[in-house]
Amino acid sequence: MDIFNLLNMIGGLSLFLYGMNIMGNGLSKMAGGKLENILEKLTTKRIFAVLLGAGVTAVIQSSSATTVMVVGFVNSGIMKLSQAVGIIMGANIGTTITSWMLSLTGIEGSTIWLKLLKPSSFSPILAAIGIVLVMVSKGESKKKDIGSILLGFAILMFGMETMSSAVSGLADNPSFTKMMTAFSNPILGMVVGAILTAIIQSSSASVGILQALCATGAVHYSVALPIIMGQNIGTCVTGIISSIGASKNARRAAMVHLYFNLIGTTLFMVFFYALNSFMDFAFLGESANAAGIAVIHSLFNIGATIVLFPFSNLLVRLAEITIPDGKNKEDVQAEIVSIDERFLGRPAFAMELCRGKVREMAELIRKSMGLALEVLLNYDEEKAQEVIKLESVADKYEDVLGSYLVKLSSKNISTTDSQSMSIILHSISDFERISDHARDIVKSAEEINTKGLSFTKNARREIATLCKAVNDICNLTVESFCNDDDISATHVEPLEEVIDTLSKKVKENHIKRLQKGKCTIEMGFILEDILTGLERVSDHCSNIAVEMITIYDNDYNTHEYFKNFSSEERASFNEEYEELLKRYPIGKHDGMVTE
Repeated sequence: MDIFNLLNMIGGLSLFLYGMNIMGNGLSKMAGGKLENILEKLTTKRIFAVLLGAGVTAVIQSSSATTVMVVGFVNSGIMKLSQAVGIIMGANIGTTITSWMLSLTGIEGSTIWLKLLKPSSFSPILAAIGIVLVMVSKGESKKKDIGSILLGFAILMFGMETMSSAVSGLADNPSFTKMMTAFSNPILGMVVGAILTAIIQSSSASVGILQALCATGAVHYSVALPIIMGQNIGTCVTGIISSIGASKNARRAAMVHLYFNLIGTTLFMVFFYALNSFMDFAFLGESANAAGIAVIHSLFNIGATIVLFPFSNLLVRLAEITIPDGKNKEDVQAEIVSIDERFLGRPAFAMELCRGKVREMAELIRKSMGLALEVLLNYDEEKAQEVIKLESVADKYEDVLGSYLVKLSSKNISTTDSQSMSIILHSISDFERISDHARDIVKSAEEINTKGLSFTKNARREIATLCKAVNDICNLTVESFCNDDDISATHVEPLEEVIDTLSKKVKENHIKRLQKGKCTIEMGFILEDILTGLERVSDHCSNIAVEMITIYDNDYNTHEYFKNFSSEERASFNEEYEELLKRYPIGKHDGMVTE
């Protein structure tokens, strides 16, 4: 093998790995986060998890990527460790699809149909179609993703052909033949396969390289078999690296992957070579080919899954023993709020995770505000402490989501995801401020309780009416936000105007009571704080609603939105405002919309 053949082999390997990367990324973008959503939601039955793991891996062409996703799910608390086992097993089966695709390069025959099946015949056509789709597509689109998939496949196959051609001359090289013979030692072959796969972090790629080497004719099945076994162990390195710094359960998920392959490989090797000592399998001395490599790869992974599937719980237990619980329990709250950064490489799904988390935050705010209003009207120490705790969690949501979205903004995301990102970034601060006001309202209620103060009968009735309106606007805002319903969001602002009017009336009535000596100045200060907080809550609800309404027009400006009302919109707005005022009676009002 001269220097030029070596350069060709290196170039072929580079194209092979690059093509696999392009094709995998294109397939992931084409899926648009749907595959990850399926993995997240449909893993309650372990057999389904195995099938899903196999299917997803077959699509994205990487068991390592699937395992990293699983580690991320477990780390974020989205998936239980027991659910992850099935997906990991399925991923090992799904990754064998690549070896079958690559085995097409070994097709030989003179008939036109066999020639057409060879990648060298149809890859140029796929490449031509792919480059046209990529060049004519504007921005991020499905056509561009399809083009990337076709180009990636063509480059992958071209690299495979180049590697095979470059190493074909090694068939007559005594040194290469001697080296290959050494790898027939099961232990040495496994070590080589594991190291190679650990370096390139892809069992599919390392199996492809082995298939390319089969073109020399010097790779016998006695050499290929232990190397394939080692490749299954080496692919675990990616998941282990990914789990560094993650939660205990995430690290356990990576260990389940390692133990599954270690135990499966050990059982296979012991059984196979024990049987070989009695039966002396003749095929081990034959030259391996690409199709034979694919057969061995598939049989091992399917067989290991069948044998170890009934012992899934034991794999989980083994991982738990390896990584035991410490004396202190993990911070469950932080785990619930966190979003794993492993998903930043899959922007479509990362955005879906962010949407899910901000909906959780919105529901938490709804609960917090509801409890705060209950505490204000009927003081309860346990509920008061719950509001304070929820405010702390809301702060974490804002920090985590804000930081994560800033990182995600640098990725290639669709127009729809970009709009969602803008809504979330604007809204999380408003949601967090609502939780702050809920806490402040609770503190005012606590002060009233501690000092033995109380509202007059009329003041209490007025506050209860105002609280009902505030509770309603929070519910309406959260439901509109969580359902992405910008039509419902248009009903938030009329209610916000009603709340301002009600608050103004409560203040006026309080002054009258103060003048008549029915209320104290001290109580007036506390009431002023409460009313300010309730008004601010409705203002933040208005901000969220306006963001939802205007973002799709790329015209976010709360104040300008209302100033630009047409006469018809203004009339409709005033009509709804008047109807709402009747629903929350306190006293006389001027019936006008404030500017």
